[in-house]
Amino acid sequence: MTEFAQLLVVGVVVGSIVGLGAMGLTLAFGILKFANFAHGDMMTLGMFLAYAVYTRLDGTAMGPFSVGLAMVPAMLIAMAGVGLVAASVDQTVYRRLRRRGSASITMAIASLGVAIMVRAVIQLIWGPTPVRYATGINVAWTLPFGLRMRPDQVLIVIAMFALAVGLYLLLFKTRLGKAMRATSDNPALADISGIDTERIRAATWMIAGALIAVAGVMFGVQSQLKFDAGFEFLLPMFAAVILGGVGNPWGALAGGMVVGISQEVSTLWIPTGYKTAVPFVLLTVMLIVRPRGLFGPKG
Repeated sequence: MTEFAQLLVVGVVVGSIVGLGAMGLTLAFGILKFANFAHGDMMTLGMFLAYAVYTRLDGTAMGPFSVGLAMVPAMLIAMAGVGLVAASVDQTVYRRLRRRGSASITMAIASLGVAIMVRAVIQLIWGPTPVRYATGINVAWTLPFGLRMRPDQVLIVIAMFALAVGLYLLLFKTRLGKAMRATSDNPALADISGIDTERIRAATWMIAGALIAVAGVMFGVQSQLKFDAGFEFLLPMFAAVILGGVGNPWGALAGGMVVGISQEVSTLWIPTGYKTAVPFVLLTVMLIVRPRGLFGPKG
């Protein structure tokens, strides 16, 4: 029982990372109407941008944490950097395709090309060798019932909840959020109503880029940075989006939790090396049983 509970704790941490990335992915899909296969590699870009800033600031461990206060500006710069890159790619690639009336599948294929390009640039700049933000030992805290959780993992879960609340307030308590929801529901009607839909799309890319950058930094804090780490997270994020219901950020967050927990708990019955197949199984089952997702519209 203790082993199950410990895996559950780890699953919540992994689910927080997957869920944050899935929120950005489904937010972009809801407004831009295509599957962005470059989302995972933007995650990798975020973690390496933070790494470049963090090492330049000579960040050192702070108390029980493996990283120090230097990670705060590093993460903020990574969020802004990935958001700007994502918005720039939209202006130079996707916007031209939209003006030509290209189908969603064409946009998705274009995003696959962008993903390959971003991954190649990351490998060219930082190389193929895995690196870490810090090399210190992160001693785990002992929780009730003998459970253990590292301080960094606690921060990951707290950051996930904070960003989820922030996104909710943005979408439902600001004019930008209302405009984003209107554009998602009916882009043509939003356009003729006076909403600058191109500006809304640019803002969406910035927000989605910021979310996936944080997810990348979170992953890097508790693991190591690899040039293809984001690509490996792409399937779990898509599984989370479909599980929760495409276009529903809160459903994507819940789907991320389901994916993370099921992936970790499955190691009780299957070898660890096979746990990466769990999101694929969940994705397949959900497409068969309820294609609209757990929190998607009925019908």
